[in-house]
Amino acid sequence: FLSPFSYRSDMAGNLTPTFNLDLTLSAAHRTANLLTLTNLKEAGGFSSQIAHAILTDQTAQDAFLENVEALLRQGGWYGVNVDFEYVYQFDRESYNQFLRRLTQRMHRLGCLVVTALAPKLSEGQQGLLYEAHDYAAHGQTADYVVLMTYEWGYTYGPAMAVDPLDKVRQVLDYATRVIPAGKILMGVPNYGYDWTLPFAQGTAARSLSNVGAVTLAGQVGANIQYDQAAQSPFFRYRGADGREHEVWFEDARSLRAKYALVREYGLAGVSFWNLNNLFRTNFIVLESMFRVEKVL
Repeated sequence: FLSPFSYRSDMAGNLTPTFNLDLTLSAAHRTANLLTLTNLKEAGGFSSQIAHAILTDQTAQDAFLENVEALLRQGGWYGVNVDFEYVYQFDRESYNQFLRRLTQRMHRLGCLVVTALAPKLSEGQQGLLYEAHDYAAHGQTADYVVLMTYEWGYTYGPAMAVDPLDKVRQVLDYATRVIPAGKILMGVPNYGYDWTLPFAQGTAARSLSNVGAVTLAGQVGANIQYDQAAQSPFFRYRGADGREHEVWFEDARSLRAKYALVREYGLAGVSFWNLNNLFRTNFIVLESMFRVEKVL
């Protein structure tokens, strides 16, 4: 599957693309394209209010579904990928009902439904990112779910692995109890971060590619280390400004450790976020361990 990111909805159910996709190129590579649907604001960032409108306002929801179906009927799409984030906790059941309605409609068209879920460790996990994502309901309704098992280390947080394996395992332990394992696609990050130390609230890490991280380590003469618990590489260096930095990223070792979880838990596969930076090592490791299924 290929999930261009994204068609964003407004509060009236109108859909606007935020990308330019050459579907002829996609067809040449036989990718099954998923129409990614988000509650992103025009200025960026997920909107709880947009999600609330689509999930609870009948007129807005009807318009949303009509617009989705119109796009699918234009051809070139295999299904939809619903990525509604920061949904109000009190909209949890409305989200479940919306998903059931969407899935019934998509299945009538012969289309798949995939949903993206925050990385929960338990059913009762608190926080705006987690509470409205009902793992059991999504697992029962959707054809696949993407577990967003990344961003423990993130732009505005302290330095740590983006997807520490011990944390990912905890998410899978819970998820596979309530979602059929054969429906689960485990999220895999295709990037790293460079944090300035010491971490101060409100400061931002710099995003960089995995290749860029290794290049940086060579430029500054840093010794790349490997955290066994997180199963992730990292290094520290002193910048030109005299400040200490810490970088976490992915390499062949960390990817192999993650892919081993797919077999251990019997998952459907993985889902990459994102593909903007080519990392050939990833695909070498992937193809050494799995046969990638072409659905077209």
